[in-house]
Amino acid sequence: MMDYDSLLSRKVKSIAPSGIRRFFDLLEDRPDAISLGVGEPDFVTPWHIRDAGVYSLEKGFTKYTSNAGLLELRRQISNYLFRRFNLYYDPKKQMIVTVGGSEAIDLGVRALVDPGDEVIIPIPSFVCYGPIVTLAGGTPVYVETKAENEFRLTAEDLRAAITPRTKLLVLPFPNNPTGAIMEQKDIEAVAEVLRGTDIMVLSDEIYAELSYGDKHVSIASIPDMYERTILVNGFSKSYAMTGWRMGYVCGPAVIIKQMLKIHQYAIMSAPTTSQYAAIEAVRDGDRDIEMMKNDYNYRRRYILEELEKLGLHCFEAKGAFYVFPSIQSTGLTSEEFCERLIMEQNVAVIPGNAFGSCGEGFVRMCYATSLKELKEAFRRMKICIDSL
Repeated sequence: MMDYDSLLSRKVKSIAPSGIRRFFDLLEDRPDAISLGVGEPDFVTPWHIRDAGVYSLEKGFTKYTSNAGLLELRRQISNYLFRRFNLYYDPKKQMIVTVGGSEAIDLGVRALVDPGDEVIIPIPSFVCYGPIVTLAGGTPVYVETKAENEFRLTAEDLRAAITPRTKLLVLPFPNNPTGAIMEQKDIEAVAEVLRGTDIMVLSDEIYAELSYGDKHVSIASIPDMYERTILVNGFSKSYAMTGWRMGYVCGPAVIIKQMLKIHQYAIMSAPTTSQYAAIEAVRDGDRDIEMMKNDYNYRRRYILEELEKLGLHCFEAKGAFYVFPSIQSTGLTSEEFCERLIMEQNVAVIPGNAFGSCGEGFVRMCYATSLKELKEAFRRMKICIDSL
């Protein structure tokens, strides 16, 4: 009889499963449930992008690409970043096409973090950052953001978290799950704290195009920050291409060179068909971005109004496609609220504490679903809250 428990990595066993998955599992036996939980666009990938993928198959483009990705794709990404955010990255030396943004995050952490290094992670935030740091042998240092600051990372909180062992700051804005953004003044304040240190920044900007106030500002565009920033982005959210698994990472050439070694051994190259579709997306997809963003913005305004009618206070989330309302007025914990809502009314939302302990008392709602479903979800939610 194999003793698997002794064979498995202690580090892996120490990592808790994602708190999101349990609520997704509850949906499996509820085909008629309305899910405001899945962080995925409800749009289908635009046809001209799908057609480019299909055409690449018809032409027989089915072999490996270069490890860093098709050069034409890297050139188009470079053009896009300059066009949209006034950032320039050399497509031959400063960029890798990855399997989604998640691989890009993993590469960045593994290329920088040694055992004992500390990585500052604002929470609530996406669930992958801490486990990736742990697997790399680093120590996650969680900084709690607060509702009264609209869940932004403040310079004061960042400064208090820095120690001589700090190697990296994860900057996850626009934010999943809160919908928080960092305005230019916020980014500049963070930059001022980092100047004069050797701390790198991993800026996860996968929701950069979904910013409903002022245009998104990348920390890489702030003076003295370009050389210390690893920029992560991708195609999943802005082009509705989640299943294509297309991301990319940009940064200083000397760091990208080391990240490419990890990518070579672990992945080889991103999917070829997806890369050809991504060329079309980044070259001629600006109109698609604007169309989807306008639709999300309409739903965002609707959901914020409905939450206030239900007595669930929520700050004005200005990024991504999530809101993070407080459910403390119900007297329930985050998990109790979510369980009652799905069991009694077949509506799924995610408990805030799945994204960090300071998310207790909140829930994440995703508005990347049709307005018709949003209206029905809030009708059911009112029934649930009125019954308390």
